[in-house]
Amino acid sequence: MSESSGERPALRYRAAELGVAAGFFALGAVVIFDSVRLGARWAEDGPQPGYFPFYLGAIICAASAITFVLALISGEAGRRTFVEVGQLKLVLSVLVPSVVFVAVVGWLGIYLAGFLFVAFFMRWLGKYAWWKVVAVALGNSVAFYLVFEVWFLVPLPKGFLERLLGLD
Repeated sequence: MSESSGERPALRYRAAELGVAAGFFALGAVVIFDSVRLGARWAEDGPQPGYFPFYLGAIICAASAITFVLALISGEAGRRTFVEVGQLKLVLSVLVPSVVFVAVVGWLGIYLAGFLFVAFFMRWLGKYAWWKVVAVALGNSVAFYLVFEVWFLVPLPKGFLERLLGLD
């Protein structure tokens, strides 16, 4: 990312590294906590269930702590732009609808949620005509149903629409 583009920085390298290090440290701490709960010692008959995960969690925490300290002392390198506001908006324009899609799959079912997801992106980002949006989104959901439910016999999450159509 060049500093000369004139776009305002949304996040600097130091902040990104500190955030990721803190997140991984928290993940490692959860692994350690649960490993101790399961038993993280060497028993008479061998390692307890949490023995190896405990050490993996400890390694994750140690590496995260080192990364955190290095980010704190990074000096000028930490002040470089990691992502600019415009770039972050582009990422969020895909991330937010994807998170919403995942959140509604359990309620709407994968086929209706997938239809809405594909339709939203085609219309909002692609600016396609409505007939193309409906045709592709519907074709996508039908194709997924045929591939997974009919051919591979793998049931996917269903919602109220599939129940209404008798597809559950």
